[in-house]
This record gives sequence, C-alpha cells and structure tokens, in this order.
Amino acid sequence: YKSIYKLNKKIKIVEHPNREKLLELFCRLAYKSGDFTLSSGQKSTYYINGKLVTLHPFGGLWTGQVLLEMLPVGTGAVAGLTLGADPIVSAVSVVSAYENKPIPALIIRKQPKGHGTAAWIEGSELTPNTNVVVLEDVVTTGQSALFAVEKLRDAGYTVTNVLTLVDRQQGGAELYAKEGLKFGAVFDL
Repeated sequence: YKSIYKLNKKIKIVEHPNREKLLELFCRLAYKSGDFTLSSGQKSTYYINGKLVTLHPFGGLWTGQVLLEMLPVGTGAVAGLTLGADPIVSAVSVVSAYENKPIPALIIRKQPKGHGTAAWIEGSELTPNTNVVVLEDVVTTGQSALFAVEKLRDAGYTVTNVLTLVDRQQGGAELYAKEGLKFGAVFDL
C-alpha cells in the first residue's frame, strides 16, 4: 500500500503494509459523529479519538511501524505532549528497538512536575541539540504540538519536524509552516 503525505511541500512515498489496517482501525474505532468541543475550543460535528487506536494492541504496533518509517534521517528521539502522544512515542520507541534502530521517547507535561525535579519533560536526558521529532495523534490548530516544540527547545533540543497520525486540516499545517517546522501526516480528512 502507498501513502502520500506532504512534508514541507515535498511528497514522500510511505509504503507500509499495515498502513491500511491502521486506517481501518481509525475509521472503525476513533471516528465519531455528533456535537463536540475540541481541545482547541472549536466546535465540530465529528471527533477523532486517536487514543482508541494507539492504545489498541495492533493499533499501537502499526502506529509505531508507520511513524518509524516516516522519521527523518538523524532523528535522535521522539516526543509529544501528554496524554495523546504518550502511547505514540512509546510505540515508536519500542518498534525502533525491535528494528535495531533504538530511538528514545520523551513525554512533555502540560504543567511542570509538582514535586521532585519539577520537570516539564520525562524520559532520558539527551545531549544538547539532539534532533527530536514531535509526534501527535490528531492535529487541529497545531497548538498542542507547538507547546511541546517550545518546551523541547527550551531544554536545549533541536526540533524541526512534527508528525501526526491525522491532520484535521484546520490550521495546524499553516501554523507549523509559519514557525519553520516541517509537517507530515499519515492521514488527513
């Protein structure tokens, strides 16, 4: 199966046999019709709950496989904002170990840890300027992943790429372009 996604106005062909299975899980488990308020505050007549896919045993595996294949050369770690990105960065990290290309995972908190180190970022300490790719389950306006990008940069890491499973095509790509970030999506609406 072939998937075409845009990454900084370039087309990259991603061929992974489990991409179509991942899409089927999104359609069957994650997509809901109704009246919803999104994390951005916007109203919507549909909702995509990516966690129902990324926390599914095969959904997590296929997520890790597909996103690992999309990571740019030189990726030193993957990271994302809790809670949506937690299973995604974990899946990519575990699959990378099985592929003998281990990539550490980082999780960015929404608030600093209230005790101990008061850390914003959980995971291994990496060397300064490590290239970290931010992962997200669903992008609407792009604010959640951008928050993660800012915290990672504040910690001394280099972030130039954001990848998502689903792009709702409601401003995220434009925000990332304005911020100088490359953006790719496995699926869009």
